Amino acid sequence: MNPYLEIIRPGNAIMAIIAVILMGFVGHDFSIALILGMLATFLALGGGNAINDVFDVKIDSINKPTRPIPSGRIKLKTGKIYSLGLMAAAIIVGGIISIIVNHFGPVLIVIGACILEYFYARDLKSTVLIGNISVGLLTGLCFLFGGVIIGCENGNIQIIKISLALAFFALLMTTAREIVKDSEDIEGDKKEGARTFPIVYGKKPSAYLAASLIIIDTILCPLLYVYHIFSITYMIIVAIAMILFFYSAYSILKDQSTENCAKISKFLKIGMIIAFIAFALGSLI
Repeated sequence: MNPYLEIIRPGNAIMAIIAVILMGFVGHDFSIALILGMLATFLALGGGNAINDVFDVKIDSINKPTRPIPSGRIKLKTGKIYSLGLMAAAIIVGGIISIIVNHFGPVLIVIGACILEYFYARDLKSTVLIGNISVGLLTGLCFLFGGVIIGCENGNIQIIKISLALAFFALLMTTAREIVKDSEDIEGDKKEGARTFPIVYGKKPSAYLAASLIIIDTILCPLLYVYHIFSITYMIIVAIAMILFFYSAYSILKDQSTENCAKISKFLKIGMIIAFIAFALGSLI
């Protein structure tokens, strides 16, 4: 793979774009502004992934020596310029979107996301819980971004409220998954001097926290049907995700081994993908 494409981790950036696309389904709107929103999301997340590699160069030189920067395929200075360039491009596209929809909301969200990505990579990643919440917030912002674009363009306040609700769900579940992933990576993180929640407080309290967030998020899922945000189709599909979520919460409380944490992390990701499908189909059928 081309190193400049590899460093932005296109798979992760595409997942973020899916959140924006989902708001298009929910709002029944795929205007030029929303399409540009997908581009801005890809550029911003790509820049965030790249700057993460810049600040992780010492760690990656040991753990991931084949990554573009430690392998020498991209120089450190070039990687930093490239990452900041992607973020700047995202902000420019965000500015264009704000001009189209005649509201400063979209560009402010892009600027806020880029700032958070930079400080997450530099300072927040290895801090107790703040790094986990930061990732959850960035995931939630993707939904909010799409909702704000559609809402500002069409004067639809309801779609913005819906995007806030979906952002909240994404924040809780992503934060929970990040805590589980930290429990999975606890030994390696200790060697790197990180101060994650599992390192500071232990795996058991981390399991209780992650399970609590998962259960709260899952219990609230039906509200999106009860308040007529999505159709019964949503409930039928999201029920599958809810089973995975409840099982994940039960399993992480029972077993905090590295192997089980890795399994639960995958289950949560699959559950979130199913929930995304439920959002889309629940707004159409």
